[in-house]
Amino acid sequence: MGQLYDLTSGLVHGVALRILENPQDAEEVVLDVYMKAWRNGSHYSAERGTVIAWLVMMARTVAIDRIRSRNGQPRTEDLSASEVPEQRAADVTPEESTLNNEWRQRIQRALAELPREQREALLLAFFGGLSHTELAERLGQPLGTIKTRIRLGLRRLKTLLGESAACA
Repeated sequence: MGQLYDLTSGLVHGVALRILENPQDAEEVVLDVYMKAWRNGSHYSAERGTVIAWLVMMARTVAIDRIRSRNGQPRTEDLSASEVPEQRAADVTPEESTLNNEWRQRIQRALAELPREQREALLLAFFGGLSHTELAERLGQPLGTIKTRIRLGLRRLKTLLGESAACA
């Protein structure tokens, strides 16, 4: 568990901080995520995604729950592909930092290749903390359209990042 925390806590913290905009709240979310991972590790399924994706989605969910419990709203101004959270772990080796930066750049390039509508929906959903319903209201689009944009965007990202990973 310690190794998992060391390798992933920077990314989890970055996601929480991006959504909450408060370092203390983000740190509490990180603690909550790893406690949940410890307690619910048996529920993880490799068929549904990587451990990192599982942790990031938990961080997103916990951060959004924290916002909603305070009856606040997440930050929702326009986001760009360059705002993908950075890993911020203090004990990351230079090699790990380089690899993380390379992946971050790949993700930014892949996001830039998406149609604007898909990119906007993905960024607001995953890093802005908006639900599909909140996205539909904010963007003035039908809920089905928003869900389709997110689904198509995620498929395209998977294809683009799969090609990037094969080239690396």
